[in-house]
Amino acid sequence: MRKKIIIAAGTGIFIGVFVFAAGAISGIDKKKKDELFRQVELFSDTLAIIQTDYAEEVKPKDLIYGALKGMLSSLDAHSQFMDPDTYNELKVDTEGKFGGLGIEITIKDGLLTVITPIEDTPAWKAGVKANDRIVKINGELARDISLTDAVKKLRGKPGDPVNITVLRESEKKVLEFKIVRDIIKIKDIKEARILEDGIGYLRLVEFREDTPKDIDAALEKLTRDGMNAFVLDLRNNPGGLLTVAVKVTERFVEKGKIIVSTKGRKSSQNLDFVSQCVRPILDLPMVVLINEGSASGSEIVAAALQDYKRAIILGIKSFGKGSVQSVIPLSDGSALRLTTSKYFTPLGRQIHEKGVLPDIVVEAGKIELAGKEDIDSKKAEDVFQELEKKVMPVAQEKALEYKSDNQLMRALDVLKALKIYKKT
Repeated sequence: MRKKIIIAAGTGIFIGVFVFAAGAISGIDKKKKDELFRQVELFSDTLAIIQTDYAEEVKPKDLIYGALKGMLSSLDAHSQFMDPDTYNELKVDTEGKFGGLGIEITIKDGLLTVITPIEDTPAWKAGVKANDRIVKINGELARDISLTDAVKKLRGKPGDPVNITVLRESEKKVLEFKIVRDIIKIKDIKEARILEDGIGYLRLVEFREDTPKDIDAALEKLTRDGMNAFVLDLRNNPGGLLTVAVKVTERFVEKGKIIVSTKGRKSSQNLDFVSQCVRPILDLPMVVLINEGSASGSEIVAAALQDYKRAIILGIKSFGKGSVQSVIPLSDGSALRLTTSKYFTPLGRQIHEKGVLPDIVVEAGKIELAGKEDIDSKKAEDVFQELEKKVMPVAQEKALEYKSDNQLMRALDVLKALKIYKKT
């Protein structure tokens, strides 16, 4: 049977790998198969009892769908059964345009959690932050809600409001937001320009199909404008397509290098994604910015550049979304969304639930310029002088690990010159 495979490195609401699963049971060994059939008999007995003895008649399809939802949700936060309507809802996310609030969400520690608000969307403007726990949607408790059910409740007609209650653990506050839904248009590159002293700055907010082409065009322009150092800003970037994250990374590492690996129970799920770029940029000093809203694809980029000591990673530990979900269509138009493997960095580090720890950690609130574009230069200098005191000891330590002291010191010049360190 032919398999159609589309791999994604996004969050809980992005399509991952499409495969057809006919004949899956035939791959189970005899002992496990016997045990499986014994348990299936228990399931069928229960189903028969409900159909004959339950107080009201229930459609067999509703019983099976309910059982499948429970089965998949018992595996992990990202696996789920999707009825045809839910599956069709999922497909909308690949189009890059939909009515909603503009947040990427997942289930973390059993709670509906914001991975990141998408910049310049209603949620971003309202003040929703990464790691906010959504405890209520329109007054209804969100505990034990599935990811797709949450998406359904949060989406709606553009112009209609939705009320969410969030627990912000970092501030020990419960906050209420009334957010008006809008059409969410996702643009991968938010900003690309020369800051000063030849420092190129590019803010990448998602990994989409056109991102490699857009990155190349931006890098060419920055080079023509005199770029001699580069800041790649991946803060609040929730991921996107895995293949695109690989293509972005390979722009900056040698050809033939492993960028990320996936490992699962089956050998077919063990894949190495290798750099194929013929003319990568290897001599440009780099700083990569991440925070707790950087997930999946952005973690793959940051981790690979960190493992190869190609860039200094600066910011806050990333989200830790490093598992691969396979979306498996079923015969009636429903589908399974199943975790089939996990991501590993070139040095074998696991990303899932661990995240990427920056080389230089900047604690939240220590550098807070409130997202202003016109920062008072004296104030900015004071902030970066304070940061430099913390950075330099780490830098001197790291200099021994990197290829050259000069590259590291130049990267620190990039850091000091970056006076638009926006509020995260």
